[in-house]
Amino acid sequence: MQKGLLHHIEIYVSDLKQTIEFWGWLLEELGYTSFQEWESGHSWKLGDTYIVFVQAEDKFLNPPYHRCRVGLNHLAFHSSSRQHVDEMTKRLKERKVKILYSDKHPFAGGNNHYAVYFEDPDRIKVELVAPN
Repeated sequence: MQKGLLHHIEIYVSDLKQTIEFWGWLLEELGYTSFQEWESGHSWKLGDTYIVFVQAEDKFLNPPYHRCRVGLNHLAFHSSSRQHVDEMTKRLKERKVKILYSDKHPFAGGNNHYAVYFEDPDRIKVELVAPN
């Protein structure tokens, strides 16, 4: 195992069922497979890295998550190609997922950065980036 390689990410969510619906199809499209499942959580794995979503306890739901506060701003994933970014953008729109920075899409990150930006049910920003 390479030192420094990300082992896992764990994210607490406000509605686990909604999160599983959103992230399940997205992560599986990116090559992840369902890894662990229990009453208050679910994870998906790709290689040696996995992403875990856990239902937050009611007493921790307020204030809600906001990416501009201290903490996680967004998650960015590699895409296989610009065509894949375009296909995923279409699928996101079909699922009624809001595309962020749509006025600059797909170059919202700059002229040499082909990507789609969107939000999960808790408004965590997600980015899917095509290779250069």
